[in-house]
Amino acid sequence: MSVDWKSKCAEEWSLHGAPMPDSVDWKSVYEAKPLGRNLLKNPAPHGVSKDAPPPEPELSDVPTRVLPFFPPEVDFSGWTTNTEKLPYDTSDIPPGVVVCGLPAYSWFSMEQVLDLKAEGLWEELLDDFQPEIFIQDWYEESQLHKFIYELCVKLLAADKSTVLAEHSVNPTEDLSNYSHTWKEVSHVFRGYGPGVRYVHFLHRLKNQFLNEFFPTLFTDSSVIVRPNKSSC
Repeated sequence: MSVDWKSKCAEEWSLHGAPMPDSVDWKSVYEAKPLGRNLLKNPAPHGVSKDAPPPEPELSDVPTRVLPFFPPEVDFSGWTTNTEKLPYDTSDIPPGVVVCGLPAYSWFSMEQVLDLKAEGLWEELLDDFQPEIFIQDWYEESQLHKFIYELCVKLLAADKSTVLAEHSVNPTEDLSNYSHTWKEVSHVFRGYGPGVRYVHFLHRLKNQFLNEFFPTLFTDSSVIVRPNKSSC
């Protein structure tokens, strides 16, 4: 007995009212399972989870003399990474004061570009139904600096340069209260209009170096296309 893959997709994802043309390879769509799953690759490269507290930093017996990168056990496969060293901040130092050492800061950027059609979504769904696109990220609260996290997510057209919708976050940390927990950042794209073909996910986390290397961790990043019709 032949399988009605189109009906299986409609039933599994409750796609009532969504365009489902016969020209689509529904067997491939069903196997790709593009709706309801996390489309990001390697969403937790540090091997930690938001369901457990962030690990406390371990101080070495001998201070590090060279600004390191992340340890070799961190696998950032799936991500495009970049490190931006920041100049020393001397704005709060009074004139004439001798400073023996200042913390060195850097931004560590990680990004992915998701091809929605390659993930199994079809043009009629993206253009007419416009399902919700849910973004979520978790970063480690710390007292390294008042700005330690940035997120920018863009919905792109087929040319990968035209931005059809964008969401950016740059929170300010409360340095007076240290709870060392995970902080959630999330957003739902709705009513973004036709033409979306890619999602560009970029976040930056600040690292500090002062005798020891103190990174800001992240975990459980996600981009999920929901089978819900977006509100226009």
